[in-house]
Amino acid sequence: MRKYLSRDIWNELKEKKDPYNYSFREAIFSGIRNTDSGIGVYAGSHDSYDTFAPMFDKVIEDYHGHSKTDVH
Repeated sequence: MRKYLSRDIWNELKEKKDPYNYSFREAIFSGIRNTDSGIGVYAGSHDSYDTFAPMFDKVIEDYHGHSKTDVH
């Protein structure tokens, strides 16, 4: 998470929530509390991946090697 949580992404997502009321702040909480975490950002629902795409897309591509346009 810390590789991709830039000031611009923070400013864009800090007040956002997915349709299930899961907030960006909740998504990154584990990574803030556990700075040695392997990923540090978690989706609250499937919709979190779309709502927080500016962050999740980068993390998923780096961690799993899949871009948003890949089919798998």
